[in-house]
Formats: sequence, C-alpha cells, structure tokens
Amino acid sequence: MLTHILRRLAYGFLTLVGINVLTFLLFFAVNTPDDMARLNIGGKRVSADQIEKWKADRGYDKPLVWNDKATGAGRLTDTVFWDRSVSLFAFEFGRADSESSGDIGYEVRTRMWVSLQLAVPLFILQVIASVSFALLLVFFRGTSIDFWGVVLCVVLMSISSFFYYISGQYFFSRFAKLVPISGYAGGLDALRFLVLPIALSLFARIGGEGRLFRAMFLEESGKDYVRTARAKGLAESVVLGRHVLRNALLPILTTLGGFLPVLFMGSLVAESFFGIPGLGAYTIQAIGSQDFAIVRTMVFLGSVLYILSNILIDLLYTAVDPRVRLS
Repeated sequence: MLTHILRRLAYGFLTLVGINVLTFLLFFAVNTPDDMARLNIGGKRVSADQIEKWKADRGYDKPLVWNDKATGAGRLTDTVFWDRSVSLFAFEFGRADSESSGDIGYEVRTRMWVSLQLAVPLFILQVIASVSFALLLVFFRGTSIDFWGVVLCVVLMSISSFFYYISGQYFFSRFAKLVPISGYAGGLDALRFLVLPIALSLFARIGGEGRLFRAMFLEESGKDYVRTARAKGLAESVVLGRHVLRNALLPILTTLGGFLPVLFMGSLVAESFFGIPGLGAYTIQAIGSQDFAIVRTMVFLGSVLYILSNILIDLLYTAVDPRVRLS
C-alpha cells in the first residue's frame, strides 16, 4: 500500500508540475505584464513610468522564464516563473495583482473557513438525501412512486441552479422574510445566512445524483447475491440496506470523490449569488478583475486537492471492500 501511495504521489506531483507550467504559459500568452499593468491601473492613457512602477511592485519587471543578463548563463531563480509559479509548491502565494487585494495567502486562510461552513453541511446532507431518495425509488421500483420519482429527477436536472437561487431568494427572503437575502456574519449568526444557499444547492443537485445512485442500486439489485438474500426470506429493506448499499459504495465513492476540492474551494455560483465571502466568491471576483495571480493560485490549489482526493478514494476502497488491494 505504501508503494502505491508513493507512486500515486509521484504521478500527482508530475501532473501538478505540468498543470502549473501550462497555466503559466496560457496566462502570459493572453496578456503580457504590460497588458496586466494597464488592466489593473485602469484607463487608456497610462504612462510608461506607471507601468514600470506597477511591474516593479509586483515582481513582473523580471524576465518571464529565463534570465541571463547578469552572468551570461541562464538562471531560473530570478524570473517571474520562479517567483509566481514555482513558489506555489511552497504554498507561498504572494501578492494579488489588483490594487484592492492584498496578500493571497491571508485571504485563502481566512476565506476557506467560510467556504467550509457552506460546503461541509451541504456535502453531508447531499449524500444522505441522494442515497435515501435513490433507495426509496429502488424499494418501490416498477410502481408509480418510482416512475414519478424519476420524472422529478429529470425535471430537477433540467432546471438551472440560477432558477432555484432566484426563486428561493424571492420567496423565502423578499416575500416571506424568513432569512436574509444575501450577506454573511460570523459565529452563530452565520446559520441565518447559510441555511438558504445550503437548502437551494441541495435541491438543485439531488435530481442528478438521485437518478445516478438509483441506476447503481438497480444494477446491484439484479445480481445473484441479492437474489439469494431475497430467497432466504430477508425483508426488502434489509436487502437494500445491508447488501445493495454496501456493495454499491465503491461507485458512490468514485462519484463523490471529486467533491473534496469543492469542500475547500467553495461553491463558485452559490457564494457569489448570496454574497458569502468564501474562496468561490474570491475566485469569481479575481476572474472579473482579471487578477491572474489569484486565479493561478486557485487553479493550483484545486489541482492539489483533486490529486489528494483521488489518493483518498483509493484508500477508502480498501476500507469499504476488503477484496481491493493496492499494489
């Protein structure tokens, strides 16, 4: 198992290096440091001195990937790539490009807890609701409950999450005045601001995952060991809960494994829509202001979490199914 984990970490590191290099090249293929200076300073009439000062303040006055001015030999350590991309592997994120933003590391450490307050309850409720709903449909398979349940799933999948957010804000905040329409507060007051986005996000996702899990459970229900359990006289609820659910955990884990980056990074749409100052809203703001330093950091962190989540899924496989061996 240790050999497998080390090998996966090595592959993950190489993947991360490739993503980091590609991201750096794509960003600077779109905009040069001079273009970035003009975007962040604002206005069409920006003097050359203003541009050079902005670049010097943020370290963009260095060569992008190679420096041979001083000794005639190539040096990587005194370049923008080293300062802005290689330093990410030490989790040194530096300063944001825009004037209104400061230290990226401070913002990440502060905002990630806000994102977790939204994402962790949503993830737990999402798993419980989707699995329970899918098991209910399988329990009543072939009946009108199963039919209309599938129809409901398709309808929920077909509607954009924006519709749920707008409708929920109108009915529960503006009309019924049960919860604030947007914003955030610390401590226990955060519950008032988070309950609506959590509930609406759960409602928007349950259709797709409920239908997917129903298909997984139906596939398991047709296997020989399930027919044997029914032949022994076990109740259908026992068969579904003890046998079908347990043997369908592997594909469920695979489906839910990609949620780890979302747990940390937050929901881009929900946080922006409800004014929650998490990492999702931070990323959207950076994209809107074309702050490439923040966007590169978020891409890097998302890649790290995605790689770690895949390794975690491998470890959970062995815990869920003893027949799985990592080698």
